[in-house]
Amino acid sequence: MGSLPHVVEDCHGIVQILSDGSIHRHENIDLSAYPVKDDGSVVYQDYCYNKLHNLHLRLYKPTTTVPKTKLPVIYFFHGGGFCFGSFAWPNYHNCCLRLSSALNAIVVAPDYCLAPEHRLPAALDDSFNAVKWLQTVAGNTNGDMKGFVDLFDFDRVFIIGDSSGGNIAHYLAVRLGPGSPELLPVKIRGYVMMAPFFGGKERTKSEAEGLPEKMLTVDILDMFWRMSLPIGAKADHPFANPIGRESPSLELVKLDPILIMAGGNEIMKDRVNLYADRLKELGKIARYVEFDGKQHGFFVNEPYSDVSDSVLSLVKSFMSEHST
Repeated sequence: MGSLPHVVEDCHGIVQILSDGSIHRHENIDLSAYPVKDDGSVVYQDYCYNKLHNLHLRLYKPTTTVPKTKLPVIYFFHGGGFCFGSFAWPNYHNCCLRLSSALNAIVVAPDYCLAPEHRLPAALDDSFNAVKWLQTVAGNTNGDMKGFVDLFDFDRVFIIGDSSGGNIAHYLAVRLGPGSPELLPVKIRGYVMMAPFFGGKERTKSEAEGLPEKMLTVDILDMFWRMSLPIGAKADHPFANPIGRESPSLELVKLDPILIMAGGNEIMKDRVNLYADRLKELGKIARYVEFDGKQHGFFVNEPYSDVSDSVLSLVKSFMSEHST
């Protein structure tokens, strides 16, 4: 008799790949460390944007809206190494509540298919479809979305991505190009990447030194890529390393403005900085900001902290600068 299947990849106990190729996903996750902070200043509602894969998104709007006033639209793509996470998780929910109230904006938070059940480019394709969904609702003033759609300023849309969501933001920026002409009347004005999740064969200094983080190690990052990249793909695959030798050159690619940030104590900070530097070398409008002493997820996990106030101020200025 052959041996029973055993675990060959274990992602925080949430997702496991067994030796026979089967996948176990545990839905009972302890997220009690992130109690919901809902003061009633924002209302929200869920919608299905992809019936084929039963994918939903959550819309947020401030309660203190002025009649006939249009609000900017922010897409927020959550992180999780492409392997876990959802807008319904309390940390991401809190983050979106805070973004909506502090920036006086509509927030659209989509879910996307997760690896390893759905390896890349599934999450990228889903995210593109989530943004296309906004195009389909433009002009739709009927039904249960009327209270939201009436407020949408389709001409002022921004993409914010955390970690793997930041990787998604890069993908969308490249695919859609400046002003996102294929989404008209939706016009994306800029992208905010919060410690975008990129990888590569050659270790950066911060990766090699293995800065002490509560939630991440280099081994965990490597595991995320093994679980999310196409089977057989290596660390420099274009999905992981957009400025690597295997990736198409960005030299002739025109991009909307990009704001990139990372914590000073993040393992990924040097790789994120390299990405920002490369964009600037190629003449793109890109800014990199580092927050001293902060670890991965410092904004999404503590959206009401003092440093998060600084992040929001930065994002607000970025949005104001690139709204016309």
